[in-house]
Amino acid sequence: MSEGKACNAEQQANPNSSISEPIQRLLEMRHHDPFSILGRHWVGDSHWRICALLPNAYSAAIEDPSLPMQRIGNTDLFAWTGTEVVPPHYLIRWVDHQGACHYICDPYSFPAQLSDLDLHLFTEGAHEHIYQKLGAHIHRVDHINGVLFAVWAPQAERVSVVGDHNHWDGRIHPMRSRGSSGVWELFIPGLGVNTCYKYEIRHRGSSTVSLKADPYAQSAELRPDTASLVAGDNTFNWSDHLWLERRRQWDWQQTPVSVYEVHAGSWQRAEDGDFLNWKTLAHRLIPYVKGLGFTHIELMPVAEHPLDESWGYQCTGYYLPTSRLGSADDFRYFIDVAHRYNIGILLDWVAGHFPKDAHGLAQFDGSALYEHEDPRVSEHPDWGTLTFNFARNEVKNFLSANALFWLREFHIDGLRVDAVASMIYLDYSREDGQWQPNKYGGNENLEAIEFLRELNVVAHEQFPGVMMIAEESTQWPQVSRPTWVGGLGFSMKWNMGWMHDSLAYLSKDPIYRRYHHELLTFSALYAHHENFMLALSHDEVVHEKKSLLEKMAGDDWQKFANLRLLYVFLFTWPGKKLLFMGSEFAQQQEWRSNQSLDWHLLDEPTPCADRRQGISRLVTDLNQLYRHYPALHRYDFEAQGFTWVDCHDSQQSVLSYRRDSDKQTVLVILNLTPQPRNQYRIGIGQKGRYLELLNSDSVFYTGTNTGNGGEVNSQDVSCMGQPYSLVLQLPPLAGIVLIRTGP
Repeated sequence: MSEGKACNAEQQANPNSSISEPIQRLLEMRHHDPFSILGRHWVGDSHWRICALLPNAYSAAIEDPSLPMQRIGNTDLFAWTGTEVVPPHYLIRWVDHQGACHYICDPYSFPAQLSDLDLHLFTEGAHEHIYQKLGAHIHRVDHINGVLFAVWAPQAERVSVVGDHNHWDGRIHPMRSRGSSGVWELFIPGLGVNTCYKYEIRHRGSSTVSLKADPYAQSAELRPDTASLVAGDNTFNWSDHLWLERRRQWDWQQTPVSVYEVHAGSWQRAEDGDFLNWKTLAHRLIPYVKGLGFTHIELMPVAEHPLDESWGYQCTGYYLPTSRLGSADDFRYFIDVAHRYNIGILLDWVAGHFPKDAHGLAQFDGSALYEHEDPRVSEHPDWGTLTFNFARNEVKNFLSANALFWLREFHIDGLRVDAVASMIYLDYSREDGQWQPNKYGGNENLEAIEFLRELNVVAHEQFPGVMMIAEESTQWPQVSRPTWVGGLGFSMKWNMGWMHDSLAYLSKDPIYRRYHHELLTFSALYAHHENFMLALSHDEVVHEKKSLLEKMAGDDWQKFANLRLLYVFLFTWPGKKLLFMGSEFAQQQEWRSNQSLDWHLLDEPTPCADRRQGISRLVTDLNQLYRHYPALHRYDFEAQGFTWVDCHDSQQSVLSYRRDSDKQTVLVILNLTPQPRNQYRIGIGQKGRYLELLNSDSVFYTGTNTGNGGEVNSQDVSCMGQPYSLVLQLPPLAGIVLIRTGP
């Protein structure tokens, strides 16, 4: 009697006699190592045993050679034991209860695929390409094609791959545990691109089972569906090689950086109200931005997120562009086109927090894995989200590799890191008793600080010319200074103080502005303490804060004049520039993320429509001015590039200053009241003829056309401690920009 027949006879006599405790745990889906039972194993001194767990199977056999498998007891476990030669990766033919035949190449015939080095680097937090290992990837083993799945879930009792391919049955594809690394993996032959899947995770110590999307997935279903999809290999044919080469040599500190901030889902919409595809945006948005003269587009977060109203700031898919706007290659196409237009792409990147959605990172393996276990640290009080645990190497690796993923795989030209203050302060938005001091008794999040420093170092080393920008709203020192002098290592930080003060000032009735002159002068005291970006961002035009236009004081004419004045101030003050979409044509209402900007306002036969066109022309001309004249950008971050002409004329609410480069001086005079200032004298160091480069009150911008006829000559009259002076006509609520053109 053969071994197979003897085994079968024994089971018929006692159907459950061969069900050991490990097999029982496997059948109950509690076993952490299914490979110890499933697949092929050497039994005794001379026999092979092949086991397969086949729910819904009536019978099963190994194919070629044809070797029948026997059901073990009353279970769904089938086994064959014998001495016959079986191929290393054998086929199993099984018949369901309806008589249909199915064939599988046994996943449990394959050895572990992830190397020990990969797992070691991951546990050390040092695997810069971990997204190429964890997640789901098209894979080939011994000429057999399939998908390799890998996920980090150290506290799980069991993890299975589930999806359409196995009817979402967690019994069919339990994964292999890779020991202390906490990683689980499984190669499933026969699967391919667009396979829909999740991970079914049994929590250790309980019977709770959860379904989780893949944290490293590079494709996903369109919301409200939340499953991950297997992505194909990146074969996109880039054409931006010259751009990348120039970027490597780019001295961004001394060149113009003017950024147009965009929410891709609401810049424009399709006729049916749906989102535009990245390819459509490439041929609408990029030429538009180029025409306005901006150097960069900053995209609000494009990573996958379940809730439209979060604007992308509550991510669940960190390694994939949202499916709302097309595929990953569609996004690459958008960036490639931008680079062909010599437009850089910056990306908002959210590393400070993540949402609690059931399919996401929260309590991923039944424990506080990506978040802190202590709710005093993990709960973000402002947004109802969870904060990352930067003390865990694997969490830091998840985030740092993600930043490099966008820079490497999508040729992104810089990251604007969201809400840095919420990362570096333990007591951010928390009251006493709601936070725990660090080991030194302070409120600094030491692990988050170290993470940011390490990230900025590696990003700048590997991608020269890329900008790392911090949204940081406090007085934390040296945010944009190198790590080797104690800084955080960012390229720049947003100048929130300049923004708040400027908007507060221009919201006041001009009759009272003399009492608030310091709001416009104060930022000069710290303008060169950091590398600042002056940002009029989306945050200032939502949540009942009003649009920029509606923030301005006065009637319609004054609102537009004040807005033009603000933009002159923005483009001539030290620092790089950022303007949110719609502000370039004086969007009337607050930004609404669920619909297009109010483009129709530009076409209405009204004075306001003309004024909006004027605002757009002014922004275009200011961009050209800023880019063309080195005095306005070369020393944005150095004190030698800025000098007050007069900062004390609060009684007339006039500011005058100059911007300097090595061989060029530009004068800027702002009249911050609706009262024209005739015969206004300022002191200058050089005599000569001064050309009026720009006057925001020009009729071209729908102003009153008060000004200086295009130029003015100096007088040999000392003023303000200078040997010469200019006598100017200052237009109402306007800025003028002058440059010396000759003797």
